[in-house]
Amino acid sequence: MFHLAGVLLSILGDKQAYLDPGSGSFLLQLLIAGLLGTALVLRTQWSKIKKLFTRKNVKEETEDEDNDEA
Repeated sequence: MFHLAGVLLSILGDKQAYLDPGSGSFLLQLLIAGLLGTALVLRTQWSKIKKLFTRKNVKEETEDEDNDEA
């Protein structure tokens, strides 16, 4: 990850920029927080996500329609 930043800085030319140790720690914290946040959203919303991608069986649909009519 830091190699990419070094390559980008070397391409841009001679700039007076550096990454101090606090920046690396902050970037690591952002990465971990993003992963944990994504996991939390998936965990809490999994049933809605699953319902979005699954289809009802034809048999279940007809039973639902029969129950609605009664």
